[in-house]
Amino acid sequence: MTSESANPSSTPAATRSMDDIVALCRRRGFIWQSSEIYGGINGFWDYGPLGTELKRNLKEAWWHDIVRCPGRGPDGELLSMVGLDSTIIHHPKVWDASGHLAGFADLICMCKHCKKMTRADQWLAMTQLSDWFQSLMDVVQTRGFAPATLMEWASRKGKALAPNLALVRNPSVTLSWLRDAIAGSDRPIEMQLSEAVRYLATEQLAATGLLYPCPHCGGELTEPKPFNLMFQTYVGAVQDDENVAYLRPETAQGIFCNFWNVVDTSRVKVPFGIAQQGKAFRNEVTPRNFTFRSREFEQMEIEFFIRPDQANEWYRFWRDSRYAWWKSIGLAGDNLQLRQHEKEELAHYAKEGAGVCDIEYRFPFTAPGFGELEGVAHRADFDLKAHANACGKGDKMRYFDQERNERYFPHVIEPSAGADRGTLALLCEAYTPDGARPSGVFMKFHPRLAPIKAAIFPLVNKDGMPEIAEKLYMQLREKWAVQIDVKQTIGKRYARMDEAGTPYCFTIDSDTLQNQTVTVRHRDTLQQERLHLDRVAAFLAEKIGG
Repeated sequence: MTSESANPSSTPAATRSMDDIVALCRRRGFIWQSSEIYGGINGFWDYGPLGTELKRNLKEAWWHDIVRCPGRGPDGELLSMVGLDSTIIHHPKVWDASGHLAGFADLICMCKHCKKMTRADQWLAMTQLSDWFQSLMDVVQTRGFAPATLMEWASRKGKALAPNLALVRNPSVTLSWLRDAIAGSDRPIEMQLSEAVRYLATEQLAATGLLYPCPHCGGELTEPKPFNLMFQTYVGAVQDDENVAYLRPETAQGIFCNFWNVVDTSRVKVPFGIAQQGKAFRNEVTPRNFTFRSREFEQMEIEFFIRPDQANEWYRFWRDSRYAWWKSIGLAGDNLQLRQHEKEELAHYAKEGAGVCDIEYRFPFTAPGFGELEGVAHRADFDLKAHANACGKGDKMRYFDQERNERYFPHVIEPSAGADRGTLALLCEAYTPDGARPSGVFMKFHPRLAPIKAAIFPLVNKDGMPEIAEKLYMQLREKWAVQIDVKQTIGKRYARMDEAGTPYCFTIDSDTLQNQTVTVRHRDTLQQERLHLDRVAAFLAEKIGG
C-alpha cells in the first residue's frame, strides 16, 4: 500500500486548539454529546456519520492487521490469532475472581458545598484548568500575592467564579497565614499558586490543616474515599442482592473466562492470541477532555497466551509492534511516545519486574501533554489461575502443552487499546490549519482511515455531467465509502471535503464529455491532474488499497 498522506510528521500540540477540534467535530458530524437535545449526559458521546466511519475504519484496520493478517512473531513463525465476542454482563463471580469487586476503585473527594466529586489524583490538573484558578493566576502573575490584590479579586471575579472558596467567604482569615507561607519562595509562580490555593481554601488552619479547594466552586473537599467504578444493575424481575450484576469495566475477563472453550474448540496452541472489540463501562467520577475519559467506551484488546519462560521476548515484541502499528496509520511523529511504567504504577495483576508500558499520544488538552492510547502489559498467569480457583477446578484447568508434555497456566501479554481514544487521536493529529484553503482547515487522515475516501463532483448540474458522476459513484461505492456532491460551487464542495478529510476529489467537467478524463484534486498538496475515467478505480486501489 502506498500513501502520500501517511503523516510522517506530527502537528505540534501547541498549534492545535482542542476547542477548534471539538467545534469541527460538532459541525461536521464526527462526534456529538449523547442526548444533546435534552442538554446532554456527562461522559457519554454519540458518533455522527463521519465519526462512525472513522471509528469503524480504525476498528476494521485493527481487526484486519491483528486477527486476519497478524504477521509473524519474534521467532519468525506465523502468529496464531482468533476472535471473540463476549457479553457485556458476566456472572458476578467473574468480577470477584478478577479483583474488580474488591479493588476496582478510585479515591474521590466530595465538595462540602456544591457536592460535586473530584478524583484525588486529578485534583491538581482539574484545579489548574478551572476558570477560577486561571483567573487568579492572571492576577497574581501581573500583580503578585499582595493582600490587597487578592482581596480585590475575591470581591469581584472570585465571587462569580469560586463563590465557596474560603478566600471569597472569609478573606481576612485566609490571608493572615498565606503571606508567611509564600514569602521568600524562589519557585515558579505556577508552583507557588498551586500551593497557595490550599491556604486560600482554609478558614481554620489549626483545626483542619490545609484543605484542598473544589475545582468547580472552590469549596472544601472531604478526605479521599474509595469509589467503585463499576455500573451496577440487576438481572431479572427482582431487584435484590441475589440478582446484582455489573456492566463490564473491561473486555479482558470475557476472554479469560472463554480461554478453555477456545482451546477445546479451535485448533490453537500456545503461543496464540484471542482478540476482542467491544463496549466497556466505568462510572468515572470526573469524565472530561472530550471523549478521552468517558463512562462508556470501546476497547480493542488482545490477550496473547505464552509459555512463562518466554514472557520477556513476547512482551518486547508486542510493545514494539503495537507502537509501530499506530505510527503506520498516521500517528508517526513527536506526538507519539512509549512510556515504561514505574514500579509504583504496576497493576495488581502484574508481578514485580513484569513489563508494562503505555503507548501515549500528546492530546492538546492533557498535562503534562501525553495521555494513554494503548497499554501493553505482562499480566503473568493471574487471571487464568484466579478463574480456575474461583470456579472450583483449580489445577485441573492447567493448559496441557503436548509438545513439552507438561501442564501450566499460560502467561499473558495484553495489548489493550481504546477505540474511542484512538479515534480522538486520529482527529487531533489530522486537524491541520491552513489559511490558503476555503475552510481554513483540513483533516489530514491517512487514506486508509479517512471516513470518505473520495468525492465525485459534476462541475455543473447539466450537459450529461450528473449522469457520468452518478455512474462513477455507483461503481466506486461497491468498494469504498464515497460521496457524490452536486450542490454549490466547486470551492464550497472542496471545503466540505477538506473538513471531512477526503483525500481525493474527482470532478466531471467539459473535458470529461470530450475525452473521458476527470480532474483529480489531492487533499494534502492541492495539486490537480487529469485521469482517464476508466482509471479512477485503479487509482484509488493503488492509493488506498482494496
